[in-house]
Amino acid sequence: MIDNLFRPFHLILILIIALLVFGPGKLPAIGKGLGESIQNFKKAMSEGKNEEKKEIPADTK
Repeated sequence: MIDNLFRPFHLILILIIALLVFGPGKLPAIGKGLGESIQNFKKAMSEGKNEEKKEIPADTK
């Protein structure tokens, strides 16, 4: 069922609906904001992993 979820026609239809809802002027700003959000999320996840490694003590006797 998941295999047929995103066919090319579905993606085109989603893009057309987004264009109609937000307009051509707003879509680049939305894309930029989404890209920055994903980048910040990845950065926070990697920082969290680094802090987690620092907190684990080497000696667990």
